[in-house]
Amino acid sequence: MQRRYITVDVFTDRAFGGNQLAVVLDAGGLTTQQMQAIATEFNYSETTFVLPPRDRANDAEVRIFTPVQEIAFAGHPNVGTAFVLASMAKEPKPRLLFEEKAGLVPVEIVREQGRVIRTELTAPQPLQRLSTLSTAEAASCISLVADDIKTDNHEPQVVTVGNAFLVMALHSREALKRARPDAAAFGKVLPRDGARSVWFYTRDVPAAEAPCERQARMFMRGASGLVEDPATGSATVAAAALFADLDPARDGELKLTLGQGFDMGRPSILSTRVRKQDGKIVSAHIGGACVQMMEGTFRLAGEGNLSFRGARSANSESI
Repeated sequence: MQRRYITVDVFTDRAFGGNQLAVVLDAGGLTTQQMQAIATEFNYSETTFVLPPRDRANDAEVRIFTPVQEIAFAGHPNVGTAFVLASMAKEPKPRLLFEEKAGLVPVEIVREQGRVIRTELTAPQPLQRLSTLSTAEAASCISLVADDIKTDNHEPQVVTVGNAFLVMALHSREALKRARPDAAAFGKVLPRDGARSVWFYTRDVPAAEAPCERQARMFMRGASGLVEDPATGSATVAAAALFADLDPARDGELKLTLGQGFDMGRPSILSTRVRKQDGKIVSAHIGGACVQMMEGTFRLAGEGNLSFRGARSANSESI
């Protein structure tokens, strides 16, 4: 059986920026083991598999795999998968609803002149603030020292709205640029409360990196060891929820524009908004633009073996 796939760059309005995503459109009949093998073959930070919904009221079941494991929820795979499905749809919808391991994920579709220009997801779970870590052990994961960690707003902490991450603040843009993953420290500190990755940021953003109000980076485990992710929607929306939880405002909508991937040559722009009512977080959202890059087909040549053919560049006009 020939199975179609489309790749997109997510959280960018230009080709070869943002975070790469492969979307397998004809995933019915694939086993979990086959999905994992395909995700490892693509070797992007995530690959999604689109299946018919279990409930006809929803639009699709979406399963998300890194090169090494299936995960319950992720940001850029939802933003990118919604972009692909909405762009292909004969009848445009203002919202898609995905069934995922973490729960139902609604994704809003924004169009201009009939074209999809951005999508925005709503986090599937409320904010959970879990373990706090010492500045020394958190800093060791990214080859920095305790003095590089900024703690006047919050300590290094594991947070989640569907996928857990260790989140920490740095004093300077220079420290953000200097960070490197330390495998030995990772092994000692993580996993912690389900967090296997480190997302860290700074408010020290130069004017040249506008409109970003904060710059971030993220280190995670990949198929070949520790790697950097150019845009991490699930970590960013969890961090945005944390920032809103710490904000004294009791009501309203708190918006932030964050950059990621700038230091690895894949600049990404992530837009967040968090709604609060009576001092409590009502919902957390993250969205951005996407660019379709390639499309093609593959077939299973034999048990556990894959054969790809016909990958070709799609329309990569900025949108």
